Amino acid sequence: MHVSSTVCRRLSARGLARSACALLLSCCAMLFVAMPLQAQSVTLQDGQLLRGQFEQKRYLNGLNNPVRSSGVFTLVAGRGLIWTTKKPFATTTIMTEAGLVQDVKGKETLRLAASKLPIMSKLYSMFGAALTGNWDAMQSAFALTRRQSGNAWTIHLESLRADDPNLPIKAINARGQKLLDEVEVVKTNDDRDVLTFSSQKLERGAPTPEEEELLTRAQR
Repeated sequence: MHVSSTVCRRLSARGLARSACALLLSCCAMLFVAMPLQAQSVTLQDGQLLRGQFEQKRYLNGLNNPVRSSGVFTLVAGRGLIWTTKKPFATTTIMTEAGLVQDVKGKETLRLAASKLPIMSKLYSMFGAALTGNWDAMQSAFALTRRQSGNAWTIHLESLRADDPNLPIKAINARGQKLLDEVEVVKTNDDRDVLTFSSQKLERGAPTPEEEELLTRAQR
């Protein structure tokens, strides 16, 4: 896949805040199934990991076609998210309460403390609260509507303050069954990210040695 210089400039300009926002909101969406509406819902608990594959389509104003990426992820309860993009470029992003770290070909290329990016700090705070079942933290920023049809569910989150510069999100739409299948994040400028998840597996146990090293380094 060829990415034009125009796309690269747009992505650079939109930058890190956009990536952090999309990743953290996808984490929150993964945990929506923890809401105790149906007995078949799955809750990510301490000592568990959620692994899977993802495809992301980023729709930017002024571009005719979405920017696509794909890869794998590991969400470790109480620790953070390891998001490994394989296409179009190999990049590993580790997100914890301490901030964001990016690796390219095994070398750290970026480290950003959560304190330097208010949106990341705010979203990670909500993510952590959702992980422990505190949904008040999410509903302080979003009006939440959930619908259930058999095993399938949909969730719509509408921002209570779309003018908040620390949370430039208009709406979030998610759908799934026991686990999240797809989430759409709509920004206040109407750019949007659509993430589709597949081959998801909930496990109990420790991260792999490589994952442990990444999480430990990111939390320093």
